[in-house]
Amino acid sequence: MNLEKDKVYVEHILECIDKINQYTGGDRQRFIGDDLVQDGVLRRLQTMAESTQRLSDYLKQTSPDVDWRALSGFRNVLVHDYLNGIDLNRIWDIVDNYLPALKRAVEGIASQLVEND
Repeated sequence: MNLEKDKVYVEHILECIDKINQYTGGDRQRFIGDDLVQDGVLRRLQTMAESTQRLSDYLKQTSPDVDWRALSGFRNVLVHDYLNGIDLNRIWDIVDNYLPALKRAVEGIASQLVEND
């Protein structure tokens, strides 16, 4: 486990989630109706998922409620299946229903990292 690298990735994950929330303003129509918002959200989801892949296995084991494998698979879909089309309704579902729980889990990890410092 590399604590310093984990801290960087945890901070990056939280930054990506915050940017996604900033871009969308929690408004589905804003997301669906604006190509630039969609592009920003998709890019942040991709880089966020990439950062989750780089977290140490030890750190991931401290949050077994997060489906780390699904996040990794999601990243691969975003990167490799992009030309087959992205289902914007599915992406919004992820932003609206899954990111808040992920944020809480990662905030918990961040506080553990601070405590262990």
